[in-house]
Amino acid sequence: MEERKLNEKESLELITQMITNTRNRMQTSNGNVYLLWGYTSVAIAILIYIIGFFSTHPGWNFLWFFIWIIGGTFTGHVLKDDKKSPKGYTDKITEGLWSIVGYCAIAFTLLCLYFMFAKGADCWSLMMVFGLFVIGFATSVQGVILKEKSLTVGGGIGMGFGAFIMCCLIADIPLENTWTTPLFILTFIFMMIMPGHILNHKAKKAHVQGA
Repeated sequence: MEERKLNEKESLELITQMITNTRNRMQTSNGNVYLLWGYTSVAIAILIYIIGFFSTHPGWNFLWFFIWIIGGTFTGHVLKDDKKSPKGYTDKITEGLWSIVGYCAIAFTLLCLYFMFAKGADCWSLMMVFGLFVIGFATSVQGVILKEKSLTVGGGIGMGFGAFIMCCLIADIPLENTWTTPLFILTFIFMMIMPGHILNHKAKKAHVQGA
């Protein structure tokens, strides 16, 4: 049987529907990923903040690595259904964006370890800059891709606080756990947790309307 050719109107409607479906799918998957990383980051930060009142031993700061361990372990599980869907150009941009962030995280960590073991210098404040500025920048870009203002604004807040931390480092202002960790927690609430819930709400609303 010969397939019926779509006319111009039907083609446009099909393309529009495909774009809408892709955007809704990405909202759901990205919303869940942002909630995973957001809540994990905040939970670990709160734990470290509380420990800071009872112990000043620098070894406790290695607990920050649990953010990467937990987030990296469960991100694949969150995206397991999304992996079955065909990948579009937008998906590839998103994957490339966060792959770059991942490579930056590895590079920053290796630099900090090198200076700690080879030079006896503490450069771990660099990771605070990474967590706020670099991730904030990537989040803002993701907001532009998805046309989601909460991500763009949340990422902007992260970049702003990240720039503030950089200024403190340049000016030799000590980064005390008493204020940097609460700043980190506040940033991730605005940068990941709130946008994650907003994305899921919009995706759920669009699914109900399309049903």
